[in-house]
Amino acid sequence: GCKSCMQACPYDALYIDPNKGTAAKCNYCAHRIEHSYEPSCVIVCPTEAIISGDLDDSNSSISGYLRDHETTVRKPESGAKPNVFYVETSEEMLDPHATERDGEYLWTEQAAGVGHFAKYAENRAGAADTQSMIVQLALEKKARAAAPRDQAIIRDVMAKLNEDAGKPKRTYDQPSKGVLWGWEVTAYILTKAIAAGTYLVAMLAMFAGLIEMTDDLWWGLIIGCTAFLGLTGLLLVKDLDRPERFLYVLLRPNWDSWLVKGAYVLAGFGAVLACSAAVLFFGLNQDYLEYLAYAGIPLAILTGVYTAWLFGQAQGRSWSNDNLLLLKFFTEMIVIGFASLILLTSSSATYLVMAAVLYYLVAKHAHHLVIEPQMETLH
Repeated sequence: GCKSCMQACPYDALYIDPNKGTAAKCNYCAHRIEHSYEPSCVIVCPTEAIISGDLDDSNSSISGYLRDHETTVRKPESGAKPNVFYVETSEEMLDPHATERDGEYLWTEQAAGVGHFAKYAENRAGAADTQSMIVQLALEKKARAAAPRDQAIIRDVMAKLNEDAGKPKRTYDQPSKGVLWGWEVTAYILTKAIAAGTYLVAMLAMFAGLIEMTDDLWWGLIIGCTAFLGLTGLLLVKDLDRPERFLYVLLRPNWDSWLVKGAYVLAGFGAVLACSAAVLFFGLNQDYLEYLAYAGIPLAILTGVYTAWLFGQAQGRSWSNDNLLLLKFFTEMIVIGFASLILLTSSSATYLVMAAVLYYLVAKHAHHLVIEPQMETLH
């Protein structure tokens, strides 16, 4: 239930199953295909508008059909190599930008009840564009019962309405509630940026001779970074629809996913902080803290920026086309780390206000970075 696959799908074809709390999609009726039956959608279609078959077999009926007809696919540039072909379709059917985007559509009320919020859907089941529906039903009923002359007038009126309609209208749009990464992901980006950025800026300043790391400053740094790193983990688990499965990332890893790599990066950075706390607690030589910093600095950098690679794997969103995404995360980490170090080392009201302003700017940018690409129409 982490929704990473939903962000990566260029067709917005996945959803959160409210009963299982995990991602789901059409499985092409695999249980029927295994027994040589057609998918249910093919069987139930009364006009045979949907056909299926083996595209790898050049002699199959569907292969011959594709050779004899002009077909198009949706988003071939995504590299997904889609096997769903549309015959003589219109631009409006495949390009969402060809239709106007409005706040209400006939079948889009599920935005109030999908994913996390599916249990609230029943409360909105009766919602509809009542005014438009009444007009449509009235015209249809009048056309059936009216005299031929009146029917002609009604047809003229409906034709005029169609002319004035402008661009094609949407009947459905992707849900924007319950499916998307929300405030939890924005907050997690901030908390790990604080943990990693504060440690990174402090260590770089120490090695550059700009600050003296006293015992009190070391304790403040380690406790603060550990607290925000722990909060990062809690936010990551909270965002899952099946929180009890968070250990799957560590115990059943898919090493192609930056969600897995990031989890191990967080664990490594946490280990450095834990060892640093042990050095301070047992009063060991503080040279060990500097040795740990050699491992902590690269781990802190990775902690702050690995989300850029995670977002980059979401081919369905504009993150994958943002060449500056890595730089944006790194800049956020440095800025918020600098602000946090100010809070640890200064009590001046001016510096505190400056740190608060930096926190606000980074939080606003992080929110925009997470939310805006998810609100774009998939095309």
